[in-house]
Amino acid sequence: MTATADLEQLAEIELQREEEEDEGEQTKAPDGPSTTFDLDPSHPYYDIARHGIIQVSGDDNYGRKLIVFSSCCLPPSHQLNHRRLLEYLKFTLDQYVEMDYILVYFHYGLKSRNKPSIKWLREAYSEFDRKYKKNLKTLYVVHPTNFIRIVWNIFKPLISHKFGKKLMYVNYLTELRGHLNYDQLYIPADVLRHDEMLRAAQKGGPPPSVKSPPPRPPLPTQQFGVSLQYIREKNREAIIPPVMVQTVAYLKEKGLRTEGIFRRSVRVQTIKDVQKLYNLGKPVNFDLYEDIHVPAVILKTFLRELPEPLLTFRVYSQVQEFLNVESSLRVTRCKQILEGLPEHNFVVVKFLLSFLHMVSQESINNKMSASNLACVFGVNLVWPRHGSISLGALTPINIFTEILIEHFDTVFGSRCLPAQRFNASERRKNYVGIFKTNTFLYTLSTGQLPVSTDEQKLLLHLHLHRRFWFLLAPQ
Repeated sequence: MTATADLEQLAEIELQREEEEDEGEQTKAPDGPSTTFDLDPSHPYYDIARHGIIQVSGDDNYGRKLIVFSSCCLPPSHQLNHRRLLEYLKFTLDQYVEMDYILVYFHYGLKSRNKPSIKWLREAYSEFDRKYKKNLKTLYVVHPTNFIRIVWNIFKPLISHKFGKKLMYVNYLTELRGHLNYDQLYIPADVLRHDEMLRAAQKGGPPPSVKSPPPRPPLPTQQFGVSLQYIREKNREAIIPPVMVQTVAYLKEKGLRTEGIFRRSVRVQTIKDVQKLYNLGKPVNFDLYEDIHVPAVILKTFLRELPEPLLTFRVYSQVQEFLNVESSLRVTRCKQILEGLPEHNFVVVKFLLSFLHMVSQESINNKMSASNLACVFGVNLVWPRHGSISLGALTPINIFTEILIEHFDTVFGSRCLPAQRFNASERRKNYVGIFKTNTFLYTLSTGQLPVSTDEQKLLLHLHLHRRFWFLLAPQ
């Protein structure tokens, strides 16, 4: 059996050989994510964070937080305190390890000059106790080399079989598309360039095209991956999407006190099966799954798959500037931003945030405070039109979302909507849609249909004033 010292020496030799092979890759990189990071100098780990080595890139396809480690962003070892790097990695993970999460390690760019020592790797592994390993669902190692495989053999005696099963090698970036929200994944330009060169050098000529086939037209009953407007038009002008109505109603009844609600994932196949039922217009009975986390994940997945975020692309830049607002004025600023939303989006956002506020009121039992809920839902409510969400961009998103939840009553108080002009056909269409929505909300709130004349007058009054207070206010 090869001694550990021999393996370490072999790893060093292999890394040097890989560096020599990579020398020919020093060409201009294609356009990719920016490598500049706008961070507050008062950040407790500013000296490490400014390099962009660790990024949080939203969620994967099933609601699990994505954390990216990019070797190409590591500066030379003499310029980086590796102990501080380990502390910063733990500082970042500590915000998410209570929920399921994914690690993506981009190996390209690791050189002799910036490589942490094997001793440091051992210390790092020993410091990551069960709380870090338990909810890690997958560790993707992108562009692995012989160096990685040798290091893995060094650590193999220390690594449990269960943890080893979480490791997945990814040879090309396209392989990530089936597992992650690829378009929001932070990928350094150097990694993109390296991937292109690997693909071009693939034996037998250029690799198969990675372009997806032309998208099929959505089904009339489609619920996931289509716009709010499409869902409304295909669901008898229902303002609140059926997926949201059903998941929220179920969670209100059976999930408000569940510890860690919205933090856990469920089997991938289960999520696909439920999505298929919804998209085919078939009924979904969450009782059959015997897992309260199924509707919770379905709700997050629905929001994440909207073509445009619920808070709209336009709001993203306003949220990114949010930290420039004085703390005492932030609630007012949130209200101003929300009032600028299209009416349909405003109503749906209000419906969702009313529920999240309700969840936060049970935080003694479910451990989901407004802050915890913001970490989960923030990236599912707003994201940029192009590119990914950097770690620095998460802070204003989370703070903004936390205020929406914690100060729900103030932020979503009476709203003066801009006057709108409708022709006769549009006026009738608008009335029918909102009347039906109000009827449903009244029924959900009271448990009975609005059959009396007074009740129907109430619905008409609500339509005329564009208010949905009887359900949208906290119960």
